[in-house]
Amino acid sequence: MKIWEDKKQPLETRVDALLDEMTTSEMIGQLGAFWPRPKKQKNEDGGDVAPMESVMASGEFEDVIRDGLGHLTRIFGSEPVSSEEGVAALRKLQGAVAEQSRFGIPAIAHEECLTGLTAWGATVYPASIAWGATFDPELIEEMANAIGEDMAALGIHQGLSPLLDVVRDYRWGRVEETISEDPLVVGTLGTAYVKGLQKAGILATLKHFAGYSTSRAGRNHAPVSIGTRELEDILLPPFEMAVREGKVANVMNSYSDLDGVPVAASRHLLTHVLRERWGFEGTVVSDYWAVSFLESMHHVAEDLVEAGALSLAAGMDVE
Repeated sequence: MKIWEDKKQPLETRVDALLDEMTTSEMIGQLGAFWPRPKKQKNEDGGDVAPMESVMASGEFEDVIRDGLGHLTRIFGSEPVSSEEGVAALRKLQGAVAEQSRFGIPAIAHEECLTGLTAWGATVYPASIAWGATFDPELIEEMANAIGEDMAALGIHQGLSPLLDVVRDYRWGRVEETISEDPLVVGTLGTAYVKGLQKAGILATLKHFAGYSTSRAGRNHAPVSIGTRELEDILLPPFEMAVREGKVANVMNSYSDLDGVPVAASRHLLTHVLRERWGFEGTVVSDYWAVSFLESMHHVAEDLVEAGALSLAAGMDVE
């Protein structure tokens, strides 16, 4: 038996032994995701349904998993499939990933779950702006735990929630996904959601760290121009609460740039604030296409290779 297969060994010992055996290519394989193209939801022209969806599904699955795979993206939430169909599809993909890996490592399956698992026939709970109206963290924790139990039963590992952006401009198009304009309310209820989801065995993901809701004129992806005091007093506290008190497993970056620095390339936010100041020990995951946006939208990288290097150096763990 290999050390990493021995469950009697400490987790750190097992992980270190496995990493020592992996090649650089195999470790890199764990840093990415694959989003299978939905067959039922292509539009009449055969194009994307979600913006830039094809970028996440570029390449053949067999080629993408050659050196291993970190994540499988939205097997249940990309097209209307029943629970049975989703479970069967996930098992098939996971089997291929584990079989291809020298070490039998499966992928982490993630799904959206802010108001319940985003899947055909799943229970839909109130929008998070309604959570803020309850002022009831125990109720939100109970709701999140129910969501997590449903996800765990289907073989899902990670939920891309909760959203901890504080409302600053009501023109912003994602206000209904937010909890409140009060950072204390956002942090308290967001932390309760994290505890409930993770109690069910699902890894929660804070988003969007940080400043996404403060974009200029309320436009999506627009630059963010704020001072240090507003950032520290209004936008960061909910995330800090969920990291320190909720022991959240994942944090997702904001698409925006803060005073000219894209968050996906910000070592200050992703490493200094998150890890060194707050003691975050989990995984930093990119929002979809955020790494490639360093080249195509922010223009701080000449190509995708440099974009990846900038993001990794800043503290990103998984694209």
